[in-house]
Amino acid sequence: MDQPKKRGSTWDAIGALVANFRKYAGKTQAELAAELCIGLEKLASIEQGRRPLQIALAIQMDDLLDTKRALETAVTKVPKREKYPLFVQDFIDYEREALTMMWYENHVPPGLLQCEEYARAVFTCLYPPLDDEQVEEWVAGRLDRQKVLQRKPPPMATFLIEETVLHRPIGGRDVLRAQLSHLRECADLPFLGLQIMPTGRESHAGLTGPMVLLETPDHDHLAYIEGQLVSHLLEDPDDVSVLMQKYGMLRAQALSPEESKRLLETRLGEA
Repeated sequence: MDQPKKRGSTWDAIGALVANFRKYAGKTQAELAAELCIGLEKLASIEQGRRPLQIALAIQMDDLLDTKRALETAVTKVPKREKYPLFVQDFIDYEREALTMMWYENHVPPGLLQCEEYARAVFTCLYPPLDDEQVEEWVAGRLDRQKVLQRKPPPMATFLIEETVLHRPIGGRDVLRAQLSHLRECADLPFLGLQIMPTGRESHAGLTGPMVLLETPDHDHLAYIEGQLVSHLLEDPDDVSVLMQKYGMLRAQALSPEESKRLLETRLGEA
């Protein structure tokens, strides 16, 4: 399998445009940031391509720099896939076409199984905080990704979730209840297996963190792991094999799909 290509060139180009337009207008970064009512660091990140330029800010810049809607046009032409955070773009490409999918999460439900209210609450928890427009853009992106479960034929998928996720009221009790209800509905999908890892389990094969295992249409296998400020798309068969062994043991340690459904129903009655 070819190595994933590095992403970010679109935002690098747009950032360079911002910097050039600013200089031609005779403004320093500090001056333009003050006129836009944003932080200097945010403007610097945009110009360096490290931060996407949001459409509302692009329109403001066009007005201030008299650029005839050039930045607004550039942002609207960004391919949909590049509007996702840069560190997940390669993974999303593979996810969209996956034949099989095996996913373990320990703090929140997998993104493909999050209802809209819960996804919004998750993004609101991020630090440094996202602005409202970016939160809504990421929520829309997450919901768009969930269309993979409506694909014909859909991927064969299993999801393992820690029991603690069913108790953590991210977004409040009402949001948690909506999420529990959504998980219970997903658990009935014929191509999807949902299992809960009970908190009382004395042995646990997944203490090192979340993972996603995918099979591509060419029957290659890869793994995606993510942590604080880092993510890795693993294609080496030896690395993927280790994670597949871990996942297999996790499935054996978790509640069965039927037991998991009953636990979700119990939590819904308590929530």
